[in-house]
Amino acid sequence: MTAQTNQTVMLSCEAKTLASHSRIYWLRQRQAPSANSHYEFLAFWDLTKGAVHGKEVEQEKLIVLRDSSRYTLSLQSVKPSDSGVYFCMTVGNPDLTFGKGTQLSVVDVLPTTPQPTKKTTPKKKVFRFPNLVTRKGLSCAPLVVGLLAAVVLVLLVSLGVAIHLHCLQRRARLRLLKQ
Repeated sequence: MTAQTNQTVMLSCEAKTLASHSRIYWLRQRQAPSANSHYEFLAFWDLTKGAVHGKEVEQEKLIVLRDSSRYTLSLQSVKPSDSGVYFCMTVGNPDLTFGKGTQLSVVDVLPTTPQPTKKTTPKKKVFRFPNLVTRKGLSCAPLVVGLLAAVVLVLLVSLGVAIHLHCLQRRARLRLLKQ
C-alpha cells in the first residue's frame, strides 16, 4: 500500500475466533524481513482494557479500533518514517498467530499512472487494377486461333485411332476364344 505524506492510513485485521483473555497486537517491521530486522511494538487491544499503546508511540497518531471481530489500526498524518510492514498478531493460550502483514510505503508525492498510449491504425493499402484497354473484334491473333484448331484436330484424330485399335484388339481376342 502506498500513501502520501500527511494522509490517514487504515489497516485492518480480522480475528476469526478470539478467547476472552486473548489480545490483538500491532507490530511494525521497518526493514525488509531479514536476520537483523526486528518487530517494533505499537499497541494492543485488550478486551477488558481497550487500546494500550507502546512506550515510544504517539497516542494521537495511532488509534486502535475494534468492531466485532475486525480490529483496525488508524495511522494519522503519516510520514516517510512510518513506512514498513505492519502486522497484527493474536496471543492466546497457547496460540501465537501472525497476520500476513501489510507493506506501507509513505511518499511525499504519489506516483502518477501513465496515460495509455493510443494505438494508431495504419491506413489500409488499396490495390487498384491498372486500366485495361479493351479492343473490339477478335482478341486472339489469327495465328493463335489456327494453332489451337490444329491441336484440337490432332487430338480428335488420335482419339479415333485409339478407339479403332481397341476395337480391333477386342475382335482378335474374341476370335481366338471361339477357336
